Amino acid sequence: MPVGTFVFCALGMLCILYCIAIALNGFGTRFFLIWGAIGVFFLLIGIILSRRSFVDSLPKWLKIIVAAGFCAGLLLFAVVEGLILSRFGGNAGPGADYCIVLGAQWKAGGPSEVLRRRLDRAVEYLNENPNTLVIVSGGQGNDEIMTEAAGMRQYLIDAGIAEARILTEDRSTNTRENLAFSAELFDSRNSRTVIVTNNFHVFRAVKIAEKQGYQAEGLAAGSVVWMLPNNLLREFLGVLKDFLVGNM
Repeated sequence: MPVGTFVFCALGMLCILYCIAIALNGFGTRFFLIWGAIGVFFLLIGIILSRRSFVDSLPKWLKIIVAAGFCAGLLLFAVVEGLILSRFGGNAGPGADYCIVLGAQWKAGGPSEVLRRRLDRAVEYLNENPNTLVIVSGGQGNDEIMTEAAGMRQYLIDAGIAEARILTEDRSTNTRENLAFSAELFDSRNSRTVIVTNNFHVFRAVKIAEKQGYQAEGLAAGSVVWMLPNNLLREFLGVLKDFLVGNM
């Protein structure tokens, strides 16, 4: 078996199995389906590479274009992922005026694992900085029983954060809106603001905030290790999208 065929078929099977594993564990949105699509794509490439006569029949210029495009895509992916990983250990300094906790899925039984980690990290910072106010930001999705902000507010209160310190933004549906709508609650251009989100999301969140005029720092919460490939791929696409539409 040609090496290329073995590599792409093995990658294809791994991607499909990863897609199934995420589906069985019920994590987050349906973005995980992209792993199934990537797996099928890799398997098709593996099958094509196994047809040596077909590959040899292709014109040389086409092979060069395909190979160059593949290498360019890998380089772009590596550069963007490097930027994302550069903010993985985001650790904001003390004494911020405001702390914004970005929303994520709120399930029937409480916050998703992603959101719980953000909230717990925010509680740590707020306990260490008693003069910092906090904004919980997140609207209500079709699969949520309440707005993310309402659930987050109650979570912080139950964790011992005084109600008077908590502001609520409950209209947003994405990171750009999280920050734009939160900025309506305070003077974001002249206040030092800490943005709390998961490590894989810090780079994009801070860049969007800076584009909106924030004096922003990122505070990284942890993430589920085995879900990192899914989260990093989603962030890669998110960074490209927000860059192309001018959000960052």
